[in-house]
Amino acid sequence: MNSSAVFKALADPTRRKILDLLKKSDLTAGEISSRFEMSKPSISRHLNLLKNAGLVNDIKKGQFIVYSLNTTVFQEFISWLLHFVDGGEKRS
Repeated sequence: MNSSAVFKALADPTRRKILDLLKKSDLTAGEISSRFEMSKPSISRHLNLLKNAGLVNDIKKGQFIVYSLNTTVFQEFISWLLHFVDGGEKRS
């Protein structure tokens, strides 16, 4: 897990909204872009950043690419955050 990439990905409200959508169900890029008032290339850049951070997976199904959450990276990230917080409390 690249924590810097995860922080960068989570810093943007559009990417957080995409993650919220994917929390409910897997979606194609077209289904995701239909929920935003921005260009498809802009959504594609957001999806690529999320993918590069490991937060989403994509799989090609016919002509479509279907995106889903990668919960493993979320679990690793939360574990890392908790370890960081626990370590800080022990020093006090």
